[in-house]
This record gives sequence, C-alpha cells and structure tokens, in this order.
Amino acid sequence: MDFDKIDKRIRDRDRRKEWMFPLGILFIVMASIILIRNLILISTEFGAEFFVDNFFNSEITNEKFAIVMYGIGLTLVYFGKRKRQDSYRPRT
Repeated sequence: MDFDKIDKRIRDRDRRKEWMFPLGILFIVMASIILIRNLILISTEFGAEFFVDNFFNSEITNEKFAIVMYGIGLTLVYFGKRKRQDSYRPRT
C-alpha cells in the first residue's frame, strides 16, 4: 500500500478545510462596501456630520454593524492564519 499518496490526500483535505481566512476577508470587504456606500449616499444628502454622528448615537445603525463586521472579519483572519501556520508544521 502506498502510504505517501494517502498522506498527501489527507494533507490536501486538511488544506481545503481552511475556510476562516477567506470568510474573514469577505466580512472585511462587505463592511468596507457598507461604509463607502453610506458615506457617499448620506454625505451627499445630509452632510458628513450626520454620517459621523451615526457612529456615536444610541441607535443601531449600519455604521456600527460595519464595525462589528470588521471585528468578526479580523478575528476570522487571525484564526485562519494561525490554523494555516499550524497545518504546515512538520508532524513528529
């Protein structure tokens, strides 16, 4: 039996399961799109002060939701990188 081929398949399967890093990048990109869209739409109609005020008022707004998305995205990127580094370490 060829154990090298089996070992290579197992390593490839583990590499495909690394989903945290790309999902974290997706969260960061989507949060950026939300903030840029709101900045353009709100600033042209109400002014930049209204956009900045949405970060600090007591209501739940898209801007605060985007900040949470940045946090989730950065957490996923961190754990995805850590998992990727752990999977490339030689096994003893």
